[in-house]
Order: sequence, then C-alpha cells, then structure tokens
Amino acid sequence: MNQTESGDSPEVAAYPSHWEADVVLRDGTPTHVRPIRPSDKDLLQTFHMGQSERSTYMRFFAAMARLSDRDLSRFTETDNVDRVAIVATLIQPDGTEAIIGVARFDRIEGDEAEVAFNISDHLQGRGLGSVLLEHISAAAREMGIRKFSAEVLPQNGRMLSVFREAGYAQSQFVDDGVVTVTVDLDPTSQSLQVMAEREYRAESKSMERLYSPNRVLLIGSLTDQPNPEEMRLAQAALASGIGVRGEEKLHVVGLSPVAIRDAQGRHGKPDNFIHHERLHDLAQAGETFDLAVLAVADTAVAPVLRELRALGVHAAVILAGGFAEKGEAGLALQREVIRIAHSAGIRIIGPSSYGLFSNSAAAPFNASLVPNIPRHGSTGLFCQSSAIAVTLMATVLRRNLGVSTFLAAGNRADISGNDLMQFWQEDHSSKAVGMYLESIGNPRKFARIARRLSQKKPVVVVTAGQSGYAVPRGHAVSPTNAPRQALDQMFRQSGVLRAQNTHELVDTLQFFETQPLPAGPRVGIIASSEALAAIAAEASFAAGLTVTEHVHVIRSMDLESEARGVLKQIYSPDACDVVLIAHVPTIGDFPADVAQVIAREAHRTSKPTLVSVYGLHGVTPEFTWAQDGKEVSVPAYSTPEDAVRTLKNVVDYANWSRSEQSERVHFEDIDKRRVEEILHEVEPGSVPARTAERMLAAYGINVWGSTLVASIDEAIESAELLGYPVVLKSSAEALRHRADLGGVRLNIANAAELRADWIEMNREVAKHLGNTPDGGSADHAVATFEVQKMAPTGVAVVVRSQEDPLYGPVISFGLSGDAVDLLGDISYRVPPVTLNDVSEMVRSIKAAPKLFGYKGLPPVDTEALENLIARVSLFSDDHPQIQSLELYPVIVGPEGCAAISAKIVVAPAQRKDGMRRALPL
Repeated sequence: MNQTESGDSPEVAAYPSHWEADVVLRDGTPTHVRPIRPSDKDLLQTFHMGQSERSTYMRFFAAMARLSDRDLSRFTETDNVDRVAIVATLIQPDGTEAIIGVARFDRIEGDEAEVAFNISDHLQGRGLGSVLLEHISAAAREMGIRKFSAEVLPQNGRMLSVFREAGYAQSQFVDDGVVTVTVDLDPTSQSLQVMAEREYRAESKSMERLYSPNRVLLIGSLTDQPNPEEMRLAQAALASGIGVRGEEKLHVVGLSPVAIRDAQGRHGKPDNFIHHERLHDLAQAGETFDLAVLAVADTAVAPVLRELRALGVHAAVILAGGFAEKGEAGLALQREVIRIAHSAGIRIIGPSSYGLFSNSAAAPFNASLVPNIPRHGSTGLFCQSSAIAVTLMATVLRRNLGVSTFLAAGNRADISGNDLMQFWQEDHSSKAVGMYLESIGNPRKFARIARRLSQKKPVVVVTAGQSGYAVPRGHAVSPTNAPRQALDQMFRQSGVLRAQNTHELVDTLQFFETQPLPAGPRVGIIASSEALAAIAAEASFAAGLTVTEHVHVIRSMDLESEARGVLKQIYSPDACDVVLIAHVPTIGDFPADVAQVIAREAHRTSKPTLVSVYGLHGVTPEFTWAQDGKEVSVPAYSTPEDAVRTLKNVVDYANWSRSEQSERVHFEDIDKRRVEEILHEVEPGSVPARTAERMLAAYGINVWGSTLVASIDEAIESAELLGYPVVLKSSAEALRHRADLGGVRLNIANAAELRADWIEMNREVAKHLGNTPDGGSADHAVATFEVQKMAPTGVAVVVRSQEDPLYGPVISFGLSGDAVDLLGDISYRVPPVTLNDVSEMVRSIKAAPKLFGYKGLPPVDTEALENLIARVSLFSDDHPQIQSLELYPVIVGPEGCAAISAKIVVAPAQRKDGMRRALPL
C-alpha cells in the first residue's frame, strides 16, 4: 500500500494508553497491541529489515532494504489524532521485545483517512491483520474518522481479503494497476458478527491448546530451597498426580528428589519424575513443554514467566495468592504478570488457582490440586473460587457425577469463564456445563457467548450471594448500579439456568448427564405413600408444571404386586412427559429388580425419570442399568422437592432451547449517523426536549410533542395550533405526570375549559411548590407549563434505558405509576436483544394482563409496544454516550402507541465491550 504524508500535524496528544490491549490470534497465541512510540525506531527498523522483498514491495510499492531516518521519524512520531500507528509485539526467547505487525492511518481531510498495514511474514495467515484492523478502526472512530481508504496491489490477496472479510460496507476499484479500497467504519451487523466469530475461533483455539498438553512442567521454586508456602503447594500438586497420562516422567524444578518422593509417597519405588535444579538447565538442554504449573511465591512468578518463553510454554497455572486480593500493590503485580505472560505468548490460569484437568480420552491430564479426580463423564465445570472448588469436587465425587473438563480460575486475571464457554461450544465430550461465578467482569460478552453456548448445551450457573454482586477481593470488576433482577433476566435471555447453591447446581447437572430433555411439562408421579405423592404433586404445581392423572401410590414396590402394571401405564407414550418416583421404605430397601426395570424403561422410552429414594443420592449403581457394555442411569435426589426443582430448571431450559430461534432486532429505517452528529454537538447532561425528539426520530421513535407556555394566552394560542382536545401539564420535576398531585389536566375540549383548568392547576401547583402566582395574578404560571395534544386512550407504560458501568445499557419496561416502581414489577434486558426477548419482556411483568384485555377492556397493540422497546434497545446499544433515556408515559392503545415525553441524559462513553477484541488487562 502506498502511504502518503498528511499536512501539518496538530499538537501531539497524550499517549492513549487505553488503546493498549492483549489479543488472541487465530492459532490461540496471545500478543500485545499498543500505540507506537518514538522510542520504537530500532524495533521498527528490525521489523522492516526482517521482511521479505515481496512484503516490502507490497507495502511501499518499491524495494526498500532499510527505512531512512526521515521515514523512521515519520512512522514513529505520531500525534495520535490525525496520524496514528498501532503495533503488535511479542517477547522473544531472549527476553527482548519485537514488533510483529503495524497498522497506521493518516487523516486526508475531515472524517476520511488513508490506512496501511504491514504484517510479519512469519505470522501471515494467523489473523493478525484482522486484529489490527479492528484496533486501528476503533482508534479512528474515536478521533472522528468514519472512512478508510487504502491503495493495494492486486497481487496482495491477503490484504484485500482482510478488508473484504471484515464485514464493513466497502467498495473497490482498479486504476492504473492499483486497487483502491474504501471502507465505511460504521459497524454493521455483518462486521459485528464477523468479529464475534473470529473472537470465538481464536479463544476456542487457545483453550483447545490449553486442554491438550503433551508435557507438563511443575515449578516448585526458583531454587531447591522452597519456602513453606511453596513447599505446601508443590507437595499438594504432586500428591494429586499432576501430569499427562501416558507421559513417561514428570519434570520438576525447585524441589529436592527427597521432597518429591515424600509428596508422592513413593519411597522405595522407581522414580516417576525427572528433577531439575534450575529452569535455565532445561532451556540449555533444549527441552520444551506445553503447560507449566507454578507453585512459586507471588514475587517469583514474573521471573519464572520470563524464562518459560524459551521452553515453548503456552499456558501457566499460578497456584499462589498474594496478588490483587492484597490491594493496589498486589493488583499492580498481577497486571505486570499478565503483561509479561501475554507478551511471551502465554495464557494464565489464576492467580490463586486450584488448577485444571481433563478426562477426555483424547488428551487426559491433571494440572490441579484435586486429590481425587472424578470419573470420566460429560459435564464441564468452571469455578472461580479455589475454596468452593474443594467443596464442589467433594460433592461431585459423592454424587458420582462424571466430569469431562474442569478449571478453577482463582482471580481470573486472564482465562475466565467466557474463554471456557467458547471452548465448550465445540467440545463434544461435554453435554452440559456448570459454573460457579464470584463475579462477571464483562456481562455483555458473557451474555453473548452464553446465549450461543446454550443453544447447543445447557449452562447452569451459581453466583456468589443471591444478588450476584458480592465481589471478592482480587477481582477487578466495575461497580454496578443495575437492579438485582437485571442479572437474573440477563441469565434468562441467554438461556442460562441459575441455581441457588452448589447443591442445586449438581442436582441439575446430574439430570443433564443421564437424561434426555423432556418433551413438555407433564409430570407422572409414583410414590410409596399418600404424603409423598402430595408433596411431589404440590411442589410440581408450585413450580408451574402440569401434574397428570397418573399419580399412583404403591405401598409395596414389588414387581409381583401392582408396580408392574403402574410402570407400564406411566411409561406408555402419551401418559406424561417425565416420571417422578418418590419412595421412603418403612421396612427394608428399595427392591433392586424394580430399580433396574425403572432404569431400563426410562432408557427404552427416552422418557426422563427422576427418583427420590431414601438413602440414595446422585448417580447410583442401584438405578444404573447395563446392556452390551453400555450403562444408563436414573439420577437420585434427596427429597421430592429437590427433584421437582431440578425438573423446573430442565423444563425452563427445554422451552428456551426450542423457542430461541428469533433474530436480533434490526430496522432498516434508523439513522445512526444522525444521532452521532447530534451527540457531537450537545454538552454532557440533560438534552433539551426538542433535541431529544430529533435524536429519537432518527430511530423511528416519535415523541408526542408539547409546547412550553408561561401564561394563559400562550396556552390558548398553542392549543389552537395543536387542535383540541389538549393536555395541560406542569413541567416541574416533582409534578411531572402526577395527576394525583394536580400536575396534569386531561382532555381539555376548548379555550374556556383550558382557562378554568389553568387557574385551578396554577393554584394546586403553587401549594405543592410553596410559591404564589406571579404578581398575585392567576394568568401567569408559578412554574412553566406545557400544552400537548391529547393522546388516544390506552394503558400507560414506561420504557427506560440506563447505561451501567458494568452491564452497559440496561433497558426496562413496566406499567407507569409509583406502585409499580415500589413493588419492582419491572422487566429488564441487556442489549442486544432478540424478538423473543422483547416479547417475553412485555409478558413477564405481573401486571401484563392489563395489556391483553383485562376485565373486559380491549387488548392493546402489543406489537407496536414491542417495536418501540426494540428501537430503544438499538438506540441505547448503538450510543454508549446515552447515560439514560426515559419514555414516560407511553400510552399504548388498541392501535399503536404514543410516547408522550422523553428525557435523555448524555455523558462521555465509558463502555468496555467495544468494537475490538481484547483480553483482560
């Protein structure tokens, strides 16, 4: 690409540190992206000289063995406004930094700039060009640039494909042997989809590498004299059987052979390890490893990571604590560790991690502190807390739940639950996913990934505390002002099941491991007593399930009694969708032959079955039936209520998975650019009413306009222009929309009525505001009034959007009135939303019947209401400067809806989940 110089540059802006980011390339390797610096001249020259002649010609349209001093100054001394350059860097095995790619733009004029790229020959085809395009585009949009142009040689197919595949609106034409590409930088639905797909592939590949190590290295300390904490962690790792199954011997650094044998309990047996005194010895011997487990102290982690690059390590587990949970100094150390790791191409699990393991037949390994690995199964588990991981693993073992993969992230400074969910999407060894989350660092990304994963397999989540906002020390999470219901409803719209505790988590997971999804909510019950039958039926009713006529009480659970006939009835095709069996024997145990018949019939008919039998819990041998070497089990629960709670979760997921087929809301008639232009003009704070109306009109949201008046004569004049009937309202904040306090007069038919209402309302408003009419005259308002055309009758509702520091935009819906706010009868969603989300949002509030013909009234136009909510979701999602939006009231009638007034507050954008991929820093 040909690069042209811009004219005189403005004063150099401060170094934009917020443009720095760590990213994952297509092959799963992390790298660092940052603005170029004047001190990068030598690095840039080295990068340039390392490129092939062909690459140099493609970039500069000429042979250029070296960059001149003038070029080096021009390329590295940017103003970060009109001239911007971003580089990707890696730490080399010798510890030095190297540039591996460059993207730059120079403003041509106005909102257009010329862009150029140069990617290392050694990284062609690994997605670095696409990553740099995302980051240079984000920087350009921040600087007010909306269009890129580039000149590319026709034979530079890789660069042309980067532009073509990015999903932006673009055009290309050929002139004089050069392809000129023009790219519109406004994000499109296609560009966002492309970015999400690339993010998924890269992060999934990174986790795939993590879960398929060939060699594992344990580092106990920097010397052979570990401190007590290092010794404790290293010995626990050795005792857990750390290593890759089938690997000849485990390599251990920093522990004496005697200490290793002590931890393994293998004195007198042949050693199954290779001892090394120093990491440097391994590098000199040319040894390479995939995964390193670090038991070293917090201050030793950074020096160790610097040496791991030379050993080819691409992932490291940090067992030790002492980082962000210790305060600012610890957080700084944690960030330094992550920076070193990513620059060296290493992903981090931890700090304060309990480790990870995989039971996959393809690549079984253990890099955890788990003393007893659960059996192989089809459940993937993620846990943030090491302490909870201990209790979770104990519960899993007790229940005999099979696990495919496990990871405990600790402080989740790098690898988080989002990364694991990306991996589990194509992990065929996992049928269901369970997660314990102490915090969610990026809820928007979580919701996006969880929705995609939930469409393939169930996701069950437990959060710390009922609110989900109990963030432990060590977790760098933005504060939030969102209501507690927002988290629940974000899970719901993503298809995620929220369990109340780890007990319910494992209850639900053991169902998904052993049973198919039910076809519907109809429950058939077999119980050993009337009391148990009543408990099971009542719990099912309370959970919203349908109890069929098949509720049977069998006191003698014996195949020679009525049990055989009842089982035949309840497992007939149309009897029910799911079978619940509750049995507490007063004498003896549950008959083994009956248990086998139940397991066999559940498998034969594919009818989900749950049992609550005294003394049994989890996946038990009693309810496991084997045939031709294959075992099928029916899960056992402590109480019928536990079984029903699980069934409610399962039915909810089944309903969601069958209905979640709708597209994200999208409208062709919105003018995003127009709103951006207005936002560029307005000052932070409340937006003037007329400006707010113009902004909303660009998204097809029409506000029922009003006129501000200060006297009766002005009010009458305005009413005659609008046409009767009209509404007279006080614009005082305390009295807006408050007819009960005298702040609104409706359905005024003529000038006489308007005059009378004015005088009466003026008097009422004066009482509430503590004023008197101006000069003692009733002709002038004590506060500004509004005259507005009377809207058609209907149901009054409120639609709001609030920009939250953690969630981004949160939209809400409810009927209008203080009682609704006080009782919390409000539904929430986090954009982007689908048509199904909006429909459920309207129908999920308790007062929803008022919209559908309550007490003989005609139903209102919910389609128009849903259209309005969908447009609000796009408006708030597209513009992070919108701090809050309130449409109050919105009158929904039998035909259409009318937004009576609108309030918009704007502030500088602070949203984290932007238009570029980035790992946590």
